[in-house]
Amino acid sequence: MHAWLCETLDGVDALKWRELPTPEPKAGEVRIRIHAASLNFPDSLTIVGKYQIKPELPFVPGSEFSGRIEALGEGVTQFRVGDAVAGIAASGAFGSHAVMPAARVLPLPPGFDLDDGAAFAFTYGTSHHALMDRAALRPGETVLVLGAAGGVGTAAVQIAKAAGARVIAAASSDAKCGFLSRLGADATINYTTTPLRDALKSLTEGKGPDVVYDPVGGDLAEPALRSIAWRGRYLVIGFATGGIPALPFNLPLLKGASIVGVFWGEFVRREPKAFAQGMAQLAQWYAQGLVKPAIDCKLPMADLAQAYARMDTRQVQGKVLLVNPA
Repeated sequence: MHAWLCETLDGVDALKWRELPTPEPKAGEVRIRIHAASLNFPDSLTIVGKYQIKPELPFVPGSEFSGRIEALGEGVTQFRVGDAVAGIAASGAFGSHAVMPAARVLPLPPGFDLDDGAAFAFTYGTSHHALMDRAALRPGETVLVLGAAGGVGTAAVQIAKAAGARVIAAASSDAKCGFLSRLGADATINYTTTPLRDALKSLTEGKGPDVVYDPVGGDLAEPALRSIAWRGRYLVIGFATGGIPALPFNLPLLKGASIVGVFWGEFVRREPKAFAQGMAQLAQWYAQGLVKPAIDCKLPMADLAQAYARMDTRQVQGKVLLVNPA
């Protein structure tokens, strides 16, 4: 097999494309021939040691992929060789093969495209947990999605619409706002040219959004929180700008609002039944055409540096895929 190997925490330039022994699955494991892997924001943090989960060196980076079962370990009965699956892990996606515990592999339903499978569980799982579980989103409510053109943002837009909400999508350029309108957003805000609070006041007739979905952090957090509706829920997803905001606690007090943390990986570990229920609903919505990953571009697996560079430009609309040869 071939894989990108992280031997030091010095970033993408230090990753090496290596030929490695193809692993054999142990009892309870499966080997998957990887079709495609997607790039997620935590993948940038993991290779410099700044993510919550820190794999032991050396490791193969990448947290999300799709492919087909190639070999079964002893005792695995829920899969057959050739089954289409998706995998989510702290590491192991950026290569030609991966071995995982069968219990952590997700079967893809018939008709689920393998490209979509590589760009689905992480972002849609996060956004579903955030909006439907942590925010208890109700039909007719208004959701503000910050950083809406990225992977989790595009998933949040689609999920909120599927749940019957009104969606205001905020992004950093007119091109991204146009993309988000085509994706289904009811209104958009280019926050580099329009003050966020002014736009939200106008778009909500002064009421503010019921739910703020924030994977960005930084300077957008306080104006978004100041704009939130009475009994609003502010979802803390992550800090893509790199800045962790220090918010004044009087703001949630004055609005009767909640600041709600969203850590999907820990949710999956602690609440596997709730996770499975969420993924089942997402699979149903996918079959109905209500949600579908927005693929920004597809690159060969060997072009990992180009994929990271694409994401670092902040021009990505949706997800970047790395694809292995057929």
